[in-house]
Amino acid sequence: MQYRDEEISFPADFPIPYPSHPILPARFTGMDGGSGLFLRWTTSERQKPSATGEYSMRIRHALAGFAFAACLVSPTKLVASPKMDATLSQRHKFDIAPQPLSSALRQLSTQSGVRILFPYDEVASIRSRRVQGWLSTEDALKRLLAGTALRHSEAGAGVIALAVPASRTVAHRSPLSVQLAQVAMAGGSGAPVAMAPADAEEASAPIIVTGTRQTTRTVAESLAPIDVLSAKDLEASGKQSVRDLLGTLVPSINVSNSGAGASFAVKTLSLRGLAGDHLLVLVNGKRRHNTATLFINGTTQNGQSPPDLDLIPSSAIERIEVLRDGASAQYGSDAIAGVVNILLKNDASGSASFLGGATADGGGEQGRFQISKGFGIGDGGHVHFTLDAFLQGRTYRSAPNPGQFYARVGQLYSSTTGALDPREATVDRRVNRGGQPQVSGINFAYDLSLPVSDQVELYLFGTASRRHSDAWLTYRFPDAPNNIPELFPNGYSPHLHIYDEDFQTTAGLRGDLSDTFHYDLSSSFSRDWAKYRESSVLNASLGPASPTDMHIGAVTSKEWTTNLDLQKTVDLGLAEPLLVALGAEYRWNSYAIGAGDPVSYIDGGYRSTTGPNAGVLRTSGSQGVTGFPLSSAGTWSRDNWSAYLNLEQQVVEGFEVALAGRHEDYSDFGTTDTGKASVRIEPLRGLALRGTASTGFRAPTLQQQHYSSASTINVGGVLLPVSALPVDSAAAVALGATPLKPEKSRNLSAGIVLTPTPRLNITVDAYQIRIKDRILLSETLQGPLVRGVLAAAGITSSAGGFYFSNAADTRTRGLDVVSTWRAGLGDLGHALFSLSANFNKTVFTHVDAVPLVLADSGLMLIGRAKRGDFTKGTPRDKFIANMFWTRGPASLNLRATRYGKVTMVHPTTPSLDAEIDPKVIFDLELGMELRKGIKLTAGANNLFNIYPDKLPVSLQANGFSLYNQYSPYGASGGFYYGRLNFEF
Repeated sequence: MQYRDEEISFPADFPIPYPSHPILPARFTGMDGGSGLFLRWTTSERQKPSATGEYSMRIRHALAGFAFAACLVSPTKLVASPKMDATLSQRHKFDIAPQPLSSALRQLSTQSGVRILFPYDEVASIRSRRVQGWLSTEDALKRLLAGTALRHSEAGAGVIALAVPASRTVAHRSPLSVQLAQVAMAGGSGAPVAMAPADAEEASAPIIVTGTRQTTRTVAESLAPIDVLSAKDLEASGKQSVRDLLGTLVPSINVSNSGAGASFAVKTLSLRGLAGDHLLVLVNGKRRHNTATLFINGTTQNGQSPPDLDLIPSSAIERIEVLRDGASAQYGSDAIAGVVNILLKNDASGSASFLGGATADGGGEQGRFQISKGFGIGDGGHVHFTLDAFLQGRTYRSAPNPGQFYARVGQLYSSTTGALDPREATVDRRVNRGGQPQVSGINFAYDLSLPVSDQVELYLFGTASRRHSDAWLTYRFPDAPNNIPELFPNGYSPHLHIYDEDFQTTAGLRGDLSDTFHYDLSSSFSRDWAKYRESSVLNASLGPASPTDMHIGAVTSKEWTTNLDLQKTVDLGLAEPLLVALGAEYRWNSYAIGAGDPVSYIDGGYRSTTGPNAGVLRTSGSQGVTGFPLSSAGTWSRDNWSAYLNLEQQVVEGFEVALAGRHEDYSDFGTTDTGKASVRIEPLRGLALRGTASTGFRAPTLQQQHYSSASTINVGGVLLPVSALPVDSAAAVALGATPLKPEKSRNLSAGIVLTPTPRLNITVDAYQIRIKDRILLSETLQGPLVRGVLAAAGITSSAGGFYFSNAADTRTRGLDVVSTWRAGLGDLGHALFSLSANFNKTVFTHVDAVPLVLADSGLMLIGRAKRGDFTKGTPRDKFIANMFWTRGPASLNLRATRYGKVTMVHPTTPSLDAEIDPKVIFDLELGMELRKGIKLTAGANNLFNIYPDKLPVSLQANGFSLYNQYSPYGASGGFYYGRLNFEF
């Protein structure tokens, strides 16, 4: 149904379709289709129509009245509703800050799902009080209206009407306008759905809490680009982890799907082509801790230890807000690329789901059970619990091993002359087990709040997880010097197990000192512990006496953060009061490495006297991942404090500015100051311009400063035992390492927000991010010099090494485009179409001179491979087209994602650069609600079972890595699943 926006004058005695309230309609605009509804009318004096136009005007009056009634409810329900609508007695978790009553009513509508019809001019000058806690919709509304002359009544199922008492005549009122606040369509995108008037746009757009200290700002009003993903968006995506959800739904986010050695269980996110450590993660607005595991020996995200998003159960999430803009001045270190804010459920809803699925080519079986339920406690309190249990089976995606299993006849294994052993012709070469690891675990989340008084609320939330991940590493040949035939006569593959235990809990008090002064005091503590164990392994230097099951060691990170946030509004006589937000933060971090069993790292000096390795000195330490020695073990800590000031001011209607500044003081890196300025201009309805300029800062993590390990990795197609060297270690210093410095950034962004039609929204944002002194892992350094330095430091198990440095500056430029269109299809239902894209390019603007000690040996610190990781290792463009269709109990979600070209750059030889051609990946999910609260779903991720390009044979590490691990969509092929959902 479409309506024209036009003035209509009604006679004073014209019968209106809303007789219970003395309001005379005069202006009407509207839109249906499930996206929202907006109505406005004003009173006017009786105007005598002309004789020729009286009949036409009465017809228009009747049509307008009929349309108004139809848009609300049926006429029989409009007259009276003697029985209380159950929706008004339902309890919800409300959090409505003091603000203009009109916007507070819209927030109440959004948080309760109830439509509210209210006289706009009557409430325009009224400021609401704070409403917070677990309340029924009716109780929350009463608190908002307390002290005003407004009264409420029901106008039908799920519709509340506000009006002044009948004793107040029209003569005592200013011209009256009425608005209907209505929550947006379930399952919709976070993009604003603009209706004809601006106020309607506010009514349907979600309220955001990220990138602003305001509590009333919508996505449409944001000064920086923000994506909002609702719980329905997450459910319809078909993805099983928070990490994959974000990589699927946000075009500027890519997921790193590979890791080697002790880091294969950790997957990272890249926002706008930057590192995982450049993306700050918040939960309920509070900083999320980083993982203890350093992502190393992998692909584009080497050297990162970001938050592990797989440990947050997706069914605990109410929504996710992704700020695609630098925000270090607002949130502190790590927010160079942007911020992900995960908001947990805090209502009385309940849900459960069972999922099962597998890949098309075998393996990768998944089973997942999730249950989530909220309860009201006390007077206005709540608690919500979520449990997530999962099992992921491994996949095998390797090629047969073409290598030499046995020594040549009568020769040592290292010999390249002589006849091949006859067994080479018949040996089973299907020994490689590369692919997706096996993972099992359980995640738990909780969110609780309890009013202490009318003005103070206690809150508590957090997560706790346990996870076991295991994977097979590269195969060791029977006659190779890294095997002992007495223990493994047919060779072996080390089997690495990682056990994670993780928790974070946050507690705080928040409340109001007055209607304009809000405070929030919180403290958060977290601990992430990862233990490493290898089975089916040996320490060849111990000979036949070597054990085959070893404890490799453990790493632990802890974080304690305390925040005080204050907010006050100050009326300066401008369009809106000035928001002043200031606060302080104290953060303490610690990192520890625990040594493994001595047999996992000692050099036993074993030499065999006979056989294919007679007289050969064997490699020391456990194979695959060498145990952490006592020399690497230790505990390190640091602390920092910071203070910030944030100002937000709407100067006039359509022009808003914001300023932010932050001072930080680190115990190990000194002080730094960052700032940000933002502006938003709306010269015309449906057109807005926005821009930001900011500086950023990121201190090196304790992991980057102190991590030390040894493992076997694929370097240019050759398996090589290498060591990660702390920058202050004797070996690293001898190879030219210097103490790490913080990274500093400068961010610029400019964008446009277009709403050409009420159901179409388009945003285009360009950005530039310069990072100085970027923290990078060096190339894998090899050669006689390196082996000599390692031997002098007592490291005999490695033939190469690498360390962190600040050796380069980079510049990233790009463009984000996001568009959504809501379509009413009549009898065919409703559809939400979205098309989004990201274009991104990173270049190195400066690389430090190679340290002399390396240059003299012809080595590069930041060479071809490392530069390629950041310039070609992620897609330069990514497109996502999505259609979400609903009709009655049926739903369909179809998504096509096109990934641009990706290149794995070879360390030395351009002809061996391995490309992944652009590919389009289709995802499909079909759902049917069997009955109210029960839904059956079938879906496919990677519907057509697309794989990335295979690596050249010379880069496959004897067939272990068949596919290019730089693939942004993994290398396991299509995954097909069924899911049963319950809501209660």
